Amino acid sequence: MRVLVAEDDRRIAADLARGLGAAGYVVECVADGEDAWFRGDTEDYAAIILDLGLPRLDGLTILKRWRDNGRRTPVLILTARGSWAERVDGIDAGADDYLPKPFQMEELLARLRSVVRRSVGHASSVIMVGEVMLDERQMQVSVRGVPVALSPLEYRLASYLMLHRGRVVSQFELNENIYGQDDAHDSNAIEVLVGRVRKKLGAELIETRRGFGYIVPGDGT
Repeated sequence: MRVLVAEDDRRIAADLARGLGAAGYVVECVADGEDAWFRGDTEDYAAIILDLGLPRLDGLTILKRWRDNGRRTPVLILTARGSWAERVDGIDAGADDYLPKPFQMEELLARLRSVVRRSVGHASSVIMVGEVMLDERQMQVSVRGVPVALSPLEYRLASYLMLHRGRVVSQFELNENIYGQDDAHDSNAIEVLVGRVRKKLGAELIETRRGFGYIVPGDGT
């Protein structure tokens, strides 16, 4: 899943990039408020982690602009300023969650998973589709209760399609959310990746809609 990190502290941004990358996210980092606003207003992300104290344009102004423009991307606010009044301002401006600095990476990941799930209508970190179970906390997929070993790319594909089950996902969207900007891959990489996941999790899990993309059918549980 593609996540934008808007954080001007280089150390914190690097820690976030490492932690999110290890958790299976495709991470893009920006350190400038104007850049953050433009990226979030013109590109699609699964979620945005937004520091309030950005240079040139503060996080609260950025968030208000996104919401005024109809951008509904889940936003998790980070700030070193932890007053209750500021939290109220952030939530009223359209933030989905709020985490003061310093923070534990495990808590940030849990909150991020939660806001992403809510944005697509899921409450639990465990997703069931037929006999296939995805556990987001453990980053593990099992079939009929038996864990299946997936590569990081295979896990990203399976989790993205299962999280968005019931919706056709284009190859372009999958490319954006599975591969990082610097990851070189062939034009048929998604097709090959889908084939590998089908072999491991069952051919019926992912359906191809020719000319449109792929879908994990049904609502699941």
